[in-house]
Amino acid sequence: MTEYIATRDAYGRELAALGAENPRVVALDADLSGSTKTSVFARAFPERFFNMGIAEQDMMGFAAGLAAGGLIPFASTFAIFAAGRALEPIRNSIAYPRLNVKIAATHAGLSVGEDGASHQALEDVAWLRAVPHMTVIVPADAVETRLAVRAAADYAGPVYLRLGRPAVPVLFGSDYRFVIGRMNVLREGRDVAIIANGLMLARALRAAEILAAEGLEAAVLNGAGVKPLDTETLLYWAARTGAVVTAEEHSVIGGLGSAAAEALAEGCPVPLMRVGVRDSFGESGEPEALLTKYGLTAEAVAEAARAAVRRKK
Repeated sequence: MTEYIATRDAYGRELAALGAENPRVVALDADLSGSTKTSVFARAFPERFFNMGIAEQDMMGFAAGLAAGGLIPFASTFAIFAAGRALEPIRNSIAYPRLNVKIAATHAGLSVGEDGASHQALEDVAWLRAVPHMTVIVPADAVETRLAVRAAADYAGPVYLRLGRPAVPVLFGSDYRFVIGRMNVLREGRDVAIIANGLMLARALRAAEILAAEGLEAAVLNGAGVKPLDTETLLYWAARTGAVVTAEEHSVIGGLGSAAAEALAEGCPVPLMRVGVRDSFGESGEPEALLTKYGLTAEAVAEAARAAVRRKK
């Protein structure tokens, strides 16, 4: 039976575990610790937890100061506020001096659900991907989240971790390995390569099963590392299959789809179809209903793959 765990829950638990091992790890939150799950860390290490209030810009500047003093701060709030409201201090106070701040943003994408368009960050990867020195990671499940938290802590420089609100299926086992800047090939295929991250990775794997029943072999690659992008692996599978599909819970502008398009245009031009939100805001609704309405389903990924294959001919 498949287990379901929210990536934000996995983050909270792993951050606390990391705090027990490394006294340099500290946590900051913008008065949302119950939602972002930094409350787990706060209970274990109250002297290393800072509730900055609803002041996201101040939180990022404070995190920069802590990092300059040799600590490893994890700063958390909802993605729309972390990447949107605090973009300028992230750029100038964290990324420009390449300080060792980890921004763990939760409640990203349409799956925020009933909170509506104002809280559904669909542009955050685009904003942060464009910032020099920033590493951008979008984990797919609890296992990958735990590994990404540790990889971020070990990495020297700013990192943006994009996490979700709802429980999602656990895809990986204890043998899974996560490395910043490396794509993992989860399924091989000769007809099309599907690259997905976040909650869309499970849907991409389901899409590959749908396509297999039709005689189409789809490779599935985990695109958790949006920046730096594993261009070598992407170009290899583009050349091998001749068609690529990207799938993300984000706008098709500026995120994983754009990163892949840029790499393919320069290195291996092949048909590319992007599954994501088509240049629009979201709306209030039940998460699964919203994902269906905006075309973020396994069937939508499968149809994009069919279209990409047709374009090869």
